[in-house]
Amino acid sequence: MAESPMNPFMSRVSIASDGQSNTMPLPGGLNNSGSLSKPLQPPNLRQFSSLSPSIGMDSPRDSVVYTDTSSGPLAAGAALAGAPEQSGGNPAPNEKTGPGVGKQSGRRRRLAWFAGLAALVVVAAAVAVPVGVVFGRNKSSSSSSDGGSGSNTKSNLHTTGGNGSTVTTEDGTTFTYVNPFGGFWVDDPEDPFNNNAQPNSWTPPLNTTWTWGVDKVYGVNLGGWFVLEPFIAPALFQKYQNLSTPVVDEWTLSQAMAADTSPDGGLSQIEDHYNTFITEQDIAQIAGAGLNWIRLPIPFWTVDKWTTTNDTEPFLAHTSWKYTLRLFRWARKYGLRINLDLHTAPGSQNGFNHSGKSGQINFLNGIMGFANAQRMLEYIRVIAEFISQQEYNDLIPMFGIINEPLTGIIGQDQISNFYLQAYDMIRNITGTGERKGAFISIHDGFESLTSWADFFPGSDRINLDTHPYFAFGAQFEQPIERWPPMACSWGGGINVSQTAFGVTVAGEFSNGINDCGLYLNGVGSTPGLPDCDFYMDSTQWNQTMIDGIRDYALASMDALQNWFFWTWKVGNSSVTNTVQSPLWSYQLGLEGGWMPTDPRSAAGKCAELGVTGIAFDGSYSAWQTGGSGAGTISATARESFAAWPPSIISGITGDLSLVPTYTSTAVMKTLPPDMFTAAPKTLSVGDGWADPADMASGVTEVAGCSYPDPWMALGLTLPTATCTGTVTPARLARRMVITPLPIA
Repeated sequence: MAESPMNPFMSRVSIASDGQSNTMPLPGGLNNSGSLSKPLQPPNLRQFSSLSPSIGMDSPRDSVVYTDTSSGPLAAGAALAGAPEQSGGNPAPNEKTGPGVGKQSGRRRRLAWFAGLAALVVVAAAVAVPVGVVFGRNKSSSSSSDGGSGSNTKSNLHTTGGNGSTVTTEDGTTFTYVNPFGGFWVDDPEDPFNNNAQPNSWTPPLNTTWTWGVDKVYGVNLGGWFVLEPFIAPALFQKYQNLSTPVVDEWTLSQAMAADTSPDGGLSQIEDHYNTFITEQDIAQIAGAGLNWIRLPIPFWTVDKWTTTNDTEPFLAHTSWKYTLRLFRWARKYGLRINLDLHTAPGSQNGFNHSGKSGQINFLNGIMGFANAQRMLEYIRVIAEFISQQEYNDLIPMFGIINEPLTGIIGQDQISNFYLQAYDMIRNITGTGERKGAFISIHDGFESLTSWADFFPGSDRINLDTHPYFAFGAQFEQPIERWPPMACSWGGGINVSQTAFGVTVAGEFSNGINDCGLYLNGVGSTPGLPDCDFYMDSTQWNQTMIDGIRDYALASMDALQNWFFWTWKVGNSSVTNTVQSPLWSYQLGLEGGWMPTDPRSAAGKCAELGVTGIAFDGSYSAWQTGGSGAGTISATARESFAAWPPSIISGITGDLSLVPTYTSTAVMKTLPPDMFTAAPKTLSVGDGWADPADMASGVTEVAGCSYPDPWMALGLTLPTATCTGTVTPARLARRMVITPLPIA
């Protein structure tokens, strides 16, 4: 049967949930087969008069700007000063001092006093630098580390520092840390899992419990880094726009790069991007901007990819993992928590370019939908085993198990079946209760927030992820002062969901009020507005525009309460050498003045705009955050979604027992641990597997059976009989194949 036409020109599309409607119309652009036939259009915006109300948030804990500027380098061999004294029972960071630091004569004390005064002058100048801007790096040196598997190969006596301190990176370059909010970094080569660092005075250090309902997530995505998106890394895609086959997603980009035999061609270009797009200075700037979480999208091929008769995936497999480990080190160093988000799925869960391949949706849709879901569960399992190790438990308290599954095609019941399978698998690894593994973050699938109310009551630490955007709805011009109250419309639904579901987090939002931006709707697409030049060039914005965008950002933050901005950085166009999607870059917004330098200033913004309504008092049921009753889903709740495979799979008519499936006979591959060459040999770094009792084999094709292309199977009919093939015995050999890190 002929397949439905593909549209490769899709990009990130999300729908603003208003928390009121119980149903969501099928997004435009999707045909009955589940492939994209035209750009996806979410429902039109509600009329301004019917916007859902919001209310200003209470200030988070200890919302006091720390103003001590006593940090600065000490004598050679001494530890860096500037780490603030702790309050509220938070332990102080480890400090090391070199020789000669101790009792001093009166003369030496006077010399030290004058040296301290000089240091204060230097630090005072540093404080004048805009929040989040790091300066002072050696001009002749690269800002990134070498990307190797090890870190801190030589002892570095400067193990901690606050505002104005000098940071020495893994490759020996230096920069000055700017953080006027009381944050301090900790980098101890002999104790690389030290969790004492704190990004600011109001966020608990990694070694202190995060309290949902009290502590607020002020986060940012590192989008376009390990999962390539055309609008975030446009130069990579612009290089190959003159080919006969359009380069529109990471699949086609990888194919084009692999075929490029020129000296600057090949898939090594992707690794170069991994190594340079986000650097340690970016992470320091994120902490210095008053933020406290990172959402890190990763692809499934960081674990593995398949190369079979009908499934040769072109992605650069495994390589991003060593850079992911490097990010873990950096985040720990600056006290930033991580929401690790599995952003892609075999077969594609939404047909968008950030799923790996745009076009067809073959995850839980069509005859290969279940087999692709089996693969996805294995990737979730491997990642959950790694991050649930004690070395990473406090660093990564949230795990997004699949990004933006398009339930308008897949079905909300079907994705709920998948969520239950993933939940049981993860909690069998971690156990139940507070701090036993990460929160399991599930996406709303673009359904209304109210449709997820009372989902799995009694479950252990599941949070709902929603991605409210206006950018992809109806496109129209309106005065800048109309933007902020529109953002406040999200608050009512968020507040209701905090009670009806539990912890609800906006995993993505942006300043994009329209779809103007280079490749924002995908390569080759046309924006909805007739003239986007103004919105794509921030140098044209006057102070009124800048102030209006900042008010929109503040209103969004106030309404959403716990949030991750999409995204931290957008790369330059290779044609203009400028950022052409400026409304989507937090970093550029800080530099240009349209992002707040202190995210706490968002509290009360919606009330200031006259938008008030339903409030959330910060109280969750104990089971929702891992307390009493957690892990006790009732039999009735389970019964609704226990079937696996689901009893109905979209895109299939006929006997579901004939659906192609994989078998659990493969040797499991694990994620390799980090290596710390300067640490004591007795240091445990883990082996990538938290639960030694989990010895089940991995999934693979049934030997002797043929399978359709799992990425292009829509419209194909079921086989007439089940293929049993030649099944090999399951092998319990997981520990024999700890995957090594790629060699730099």
